[in-house]
Amino acid sequence: MNMQHFPRTSLAAKLPPFQAPPAPVFLVGLLLVCAVSITLLPLTMGIALLAAGAITIAVLIRPWVGLVALAIAIPWAAAWPLSVAGVALDGTDLLLVLTVAAWLAQGVVRRRIVVPRLPLVVPLLLFAGIQAVALVGAESYREGLPELLKWVQVLVLYVVVAAVLPKERAGWLVAGLLLAAVSQAVFGVYQFLNQTGPDEFVLMGRFLRAYGTFRQPNPFAGYLGLAAPLAVSLAIWVWSATMATRREPGKLAIDVVPRSWQQIALPLASVVICLGVLVSWSRGAWLALAAALLVVFLAHARRAAPALIVAAAALAWILVIFGLTDLLPASISARIGDLGDYIGLVDVARTEVTDASFSVIERLAHWQAAINMWTDHPWLGVGPGNYATVYELYRLPRWQDALGHAHNVYLNIAGESGVLGLLGYLLLWAAGIWQALRSTASNRRFVAAVGAGVLGGLVHATVHNVFDNLWVQHIYLVLALMFGLLAVLNSDEIKS
Repeated sequence: MNMQHFPRTSLAAKLPPFQAPPAPVFLVGLLLVCAVSITLLPLTMGIALLAAGAITIAVLIRPWVGLVALAIAIPWAAAWPLSVAGVALDGTDLLLVLTVAAWLAQGVVRRRIVVPRLPLVVPLLLFAGIQAVALVGAESYREGLPELLKWVQVLVLYVVVAAVLPKERAGWLVAGLLLAAVSQAVFGVYQFLNQTGPDEFVLMGRFLRAYGTFRQPNPFAGYLGLAAPLAVSLAIWVWSATMATRREPGKLAIDVVPRSWQQIALPLASVVICLGVLVSWSRGAWLALAAALLVVFLAHARRAAPALIVAAAALAWILVIFGLTDLLPASISARIGDLGDYIGLVDVARTEVTDASFSVIERLAHWQAAINMWTDHPWLGVGPGNYATVYELYRLPRWQDALGHAHNVYLNIAGESGVLGLLGYLLLWAAGIWQALRSTASNRRFVAAVGAGVLGGLVHATVHNVFDNLWVQHIYLVLALMFGLLAVLNSDEIKS
């Protein structure tokens, strides 16, 4: 094992001398502007401005604070959209810009911008580059540019996390990710129990499919599915580390020792987030979460992996042989009973549509439309973000609504960016999984636990994206935060 820091590139030689105003003068001036503005604004707006000013000051002093704030804001900011110069934005966009600006500003002041050399930069550049080339022939640049910008944001945020997050503060970013997920899950459970939402989400006349602030249950469950494996993995780490510490008090001296409150908070967070996925009533999310948690358990129990695989296979066999309805609540077994239809050979154009089969057939119809786009433009597709724009040309009869995407990330990318785009995405995804897998082998248990959690989150997204497109409403930025977190935690521990 080679112990080293990941290489960093310095741009100091390219930066001209810069004389910044003294920090206290700048901060006092900013506080005065906020104070005067508060006296002239309504109370609510004044409080919001004060909070924004405090966050701005904190981020300018410590850019890593912006990463924690961003992790918390990702699911919530869309509930309060903004418009700046006619461009639709939200708090997540502003925090991202502020954090990047703080990183650059500190680099300019120090005449040294540190850009880490990271393993996922090349795959991200390659995928974004293919998207840019595919956009040239697109029908609508207006729809395509935001899609391209998503992956540029992922690349930039990934680099910034690795550049500004101190390793000793990595736990704060983990806490921000889990706190945001727990708050969304609690909100989702409230919606489920109180039927707070659209009538079409009502279940059994008593409950409602949880959707949080994501407008739809599937992305809500997809967001929680990225965080749930991380929470479960850290809960396992707390339990195993606590047991090891009691047996051999000095054994974990080189590692992070869990605190007493974490022994309660992390298992509780795991239960709450998983419950949020359950009340979303998303079949794809349920299947994906089961796969993700199995991977987490395997990562924590390498010696027990064969036994766990056999046990999982036996459980699946029992469920099939004896019938799901005998072992699960009828409402749940009915919900997952038609998952097999997605892998069956169905002639969508001729299949009779009923209330029970509508959801499945609708998805299959959109899969076929994406395949038609891919067949017509095999190399570079119809252009990123242009699925809905050209949908009318490729849709099947009876299915007029484009729904925004193909409800399958892989087919959607193939239809929009062709085989080159799909290969670029799969390369990026494989590289991300490999980095997470390497982290699980760390001799530091906390790092290994985070690696197992991120790996589980990637597995969840891999499976869930077969049935939907989770890269909406800034969920893709969670990927950047997790990838950057792994880079920071492994910066001085690179296994050969």
